[in-house]
Amino acid sequence: MTRTSTNRAYWAAGAAVVAAALFAVGATFATADGGDDAGGSGARTPALHSPDAGFARDMAVHHQQAVEMSFIVRDRTQDEPVRGLAYDIANTQANQRGMLLGWLDLWGLPKVVADEPPMSWMESTESGGSAGSSGSMDSMGSMGSMGPMGSMGPSEGHAGHGGHATKPGALMPGMATKEELDRLGGSSGRDAEVLYLQLMTDHHKGGVAMAQGCAKQCRTPAERALAQGMVEAQQSELKLMADMLRQRGAAPRE
Repeated sequence: MTRTSTNRAYWAAGAAVVAAALFAVGATFATADGGDDAGGSGARTPALHSPDAGFARDMAVHHQQAVEMSFIVRDRTQDEPVRGLAYDIANTQANQRGMLLGWLDLWGLPKVVADEPPMSWMESTESGGSAGSSGSMDSMGSMGSMGPMGSMGPSEGHAGHGGHATKPGALMPGMATKEELDRLGGSSGRDAEVLYLQLMTDHHKGGVAMAQGCAKQCRTPAERALAQGMVEAQQSELKLMADMLRQRGAAPRE
């Protein structure tokens, strides 16, 4: 792939997310102004363990690791296409993470629920009960025994949800382990580029599965639109990263 075609694919990968993000911002303000079902549309605040709230919490954690991996590789290579991709991923996912956390604030729901297994919302249906029930922590920064970037200890891995397995040491499907993050931070040049593209490929595959789950299960229209935008953009970036790996004589990991 030439530099021109790489840049074209790079911009195309972000277009769907930008459109969905703009729609989501408008819908968020409309919801904030209209209140709960103020217009008689049947909209209501999601419950604590609803797919809407669970996706927002889990994808915020998932996105945070993508942002941090992208900042790591930025400092480990001078390759312009890889640095450009990393910048786009970091910028896009940081903005989306802010939107997801903003929705949780708007709904009056906690950003972390201590007793909620990651991705349990993918097997749940909308539940009743108070949206402000207890058993939560105050911020994303208070994550108990989690390691850096939402990773877990080697013995703390668990089965994934929705048919997507979580490898030992990772919090959710597609997420890197602490050991993999350490390897990325200790690499440079082509080695860092290849490892980043492989790790981000895995990360995107897990993210696409989560976003597809929300696009099917979430009941908030703006959140469904954002999730569908994530699916389309990350699938496009998966193709781009496969091409970039081939240019470097490598391939996605099995």
